[in-house]
Amino acid sequence: MASTATPIKPELLRTLPSDAARQIQWRFADRYDLQMLVQSARSVARGPVARLVANGGRNSHEWTPAKAELLKAFDESGITAVFMDPEQGGFIAGPKNLALALVAFELAWVDGGAATASLAGCLALAPIHERGTPEQHTKYMGLAAPPQAGEDRKPWRGSFCLTEPIPYVGVDTGMLNGKIRIAEWKEGEEPTLQVEKRGRFITNIGFANFVTAAVDSGDERIKGSCMVILEEGDPGTFDRGTPTRKLVHQLSSTGDPIFSLCIPASRIVGGYDVKDGVILPRYNHSEVIEAVFRRTRVTVGVMTAAKLLSAVEPVIRYQRGRFRGAETATPGSVRYELGLQAREDALHRLVDVWATGEAGAALGFAAARAFDELDPLEREADKLLAAQGVTSARARAKLQREASERAADLVRLPAGLPANDAKRAQLESDPLLRFVLLDSLADVLCPATKLWNTGWGAQMMREAVSLMGGYGITEDCPGFLGNKWMDAQLEATYEGPEAVQRRQLSITMTNPLFRAQFQAWIREMRGIASERPGTGACALATAMGMWLWTLERLQHSTDADGGRLYQSARQGVTFPLADALCWLLAARCQILDAIELEQRGPSDPAVAEGLAGLANFMTDLCHVQSARASGEVARICAELVFGYNRHPAWDEAGYRGCYQQDELDSLEGIIPGIGSYGLDVIGNDGSHPKKAGPCAKCHGAEQFLSLQTKLSTCLTGCRLSKDRAAEAISKLMIPEALDYPA
Repeated sequence: MASTATPIKPELLRTLPSDAARQIQWRFADRYDLQMLVQSARSVARGPVARLVANGGRNSHEWTPAKAELLKAFDESGITAVFMDPEQGGFIAGPKNLALALVAFELAWVDGGAATASLAGCLALAPIHERGTPEQHTKYMGLAAPPQAGEDRKPWRGSFCLTEPIPYVGVDTGMLNGKIRIAEWKEGEEPTLQVEKRGRFITNIGFANFVTAAVDSGDERIKGSCMVILEEGDPGTFDRGTPTRKLVHQLSSTGDPIFSLCIPASRIVGGYDVKDGVILPRYNHSEVIEAVFRRTRVTVGVMTAAKLLSAVEPVIRYQRGRFRGAETATPGSVRYELGLQAREDALHRLVDVWATGEAGAALGFAAARAFDELDPLEREADKLLAAQGVTSARARAKLQREASERAADLVRLPAGLPANDAKRAQLESDPLLRFVLLDSLADVLCPATKLWNTGWGAQMMREAVSLMGGYGITEDCPGFLGNKWMDAQLEATYEGPEAVQRRQLSITMTNPLFRAQFQAWIREMRGIASERPGTGACALATAMGMWLWTLERLQHSTDADGGRLYQSARQGVTFPLADALCWLLAARCQILDAIELEQRGPSDPAVAEGLAGLANFMTDLCHVQSARASGEVARICAELVFGYNRHPAWDEAGYRGCYQQDELDSLEGIIPGIGSYGLDVIGNDGSHPKKAGPCAKCHGAEQFLSLQTKLSTCLTGCRLSKDRAAEAISKLMIPEALDYPA
């Protein structure tokens, strides 16, 4: 009798991912400055922040002295200085998007309000950093920097005040309730401006020394909108308002301020020009906000991913100890050692939470890295355009459009041919081409991170809390999971709620250059699937192809009444398609992170030991997440492709294409058995099957159905991956206790 080989069981995950592994995954293993920043932020998060939460600091709405101590901790740890350049007292040269995302991740691991309090100061400075004059940049960055050795001063704190009319808060950034007028303008002197502004839900207002506020012109001598800088010592009213009675983020200061101040015109962010006696701000408020939010939204998305990953260890500890203390749970028994993890459901649900956290972190940090790469290119592109005499917005847009077309042609070139490789090199050597390529990518990654991480992340935080049983909604829940679940609801609305992100995606995801990149990603996933089928890249590539086919179909289709489907007013079409794209982007980034870990891990001694089990586990999580993403995409796309067709009815028009009973009878003699294939058969007396109408046809959508079938078979093995990941979690070693207070 021939013997059969026993399958080799893959090595399982031994411990939670180490810092060294995360540094490789998120691409800062060669950045010692960022590694030290992470340790500093962690010491604050799991020290002062955690103690404040554990001692009931979230039980009040007011900005208390205990909460104010956090600002001092931020200063001393270097967190406040992250946003500054070295010449302003900072310690990181160059772009800082990844650095800020890492700080947000570490603080939000413990408390979202603490992360917000830190990041809100950066948000206040961001308009000045992105569009301010050199004088504004030097003054306010210097004032906000922590004091250096020998300096006797307190750093200034800032607050950002946008606020639309109250019924539409967070929805339409084009609507403003603040007004700016000329109070005095003497001949040959700088104008003095009167600012009237009411804020709502403004973070950091309880202690802010200055505010960057969006205002609209209320004077015919001022054109359009702008952003202005208000200081607490300006003449007039600087009323911080009453504290907002929040259910969440209580470690940040939030209120509804009222400003009625006189300021010099030099406080207009970015400066102004005067033409025919009219003040012309160089940037309207929307231009400033666009430059700011497309970066800061990423950090908010990362905060929710941190919550999900921080939930893993507390849930494991709770599940294993659930029955200890009961008479039937004796040491050494399955019930004592595994607790709830003796059951598959508890493990599978935790796998879903963990996979979502990994995907969210991968997407968020990928977006942050993209902006780090984009920022210097943006400035270089500005210089190139200025050198060519391109100054008007229209001329700039035309040149960028032409560059985008060239870049898209180069991205579409198949790899492998020497001539093509030479042409592709143009993308790396031409700063303008690289800029438009990265810009189109960032325009998608930013809203996708904010939308998917905070939206779906909040849903999965509820799942994490439910895995803690009744313990999850108590004040002493380990890991503060109940707080994190509630905080996630607010993060989904910060810097624009989900509708804003979907609206932006519905525009940017149709950019031909992005679509060219997306097609290249499909090829990339196919290549990965051939080498690492366990990642689920095959299913993801098929789902990506289905999404792209659906997008192109909808852009040229109408509904049953002849109305265009893909247009701004049809948010029932564009918004779900944006959601589907986010699932794909997150799953792709997660796969790339897992590959990075597998490839670079062996060269790091701190990661090499136990890498096989960690890589296997991360690969299985990728497969689980890719399967979920593919299923969501298939559902959404099927609804959009077929959902706007009118179902045929049992009337004369609907009969067309149906078999008549006498026709089938006559054909039976020629083609035996054909009668069994007739689904919609009309009787000789006009009778028909009892259902809504004849089966709907799929004319023109045959390729979609083919992709659907292919996608279903591409899911082969995904549940085996989930079983392996669940087994790994059940045997994972965790520390004896959390490294911050309960």
